[in-house]
Amino acid sequence: QVQLVEYGGGLVQAGGSLRLSCAAFGSDFVDLAVGWYRQAPGKQRDLIAGFTSSGCTTYAASVNGRSAISRNNAKGTVYLQMDSLKAGDTAVYYCAADPYDLGDGDEYWGQGTQVTVSS
Repeated sequence: QVQLVEYGGGLVQAGGSLRLSCAAFGSDFVDLAVGWYRQAPGKQRDLIAGFTSSGCTTYAASVNGRSAISRNNAKGTVYLQMDSLKAGDTAVYYCAADPYDLGDGDEYWGQGTQVTVSS
């Protein structure tokens, strides 16, 4: 069982930056595929940045070039730095972890943190 706790959401002006953190408890963090999803009102939850099981990073086209995911295995934490924020980035952001790969349906989820970008 893995517990995930997100930090760092809030209200940000368009063009600004935000750093989200997610702390994992209850498992060997280094063995987990981890990533960030987001869900806007009326839309599905989509992966925007993640580490695959092989350690490679992947980004959605919507955030590629202005986001960076990183992890600190010693602290059991994954981060998402987002720059040049737009109104379209407004969503609830979720941290996810999986013993194998994200997207296989066996993910553990955090509670979500709201990010609101004001124009």
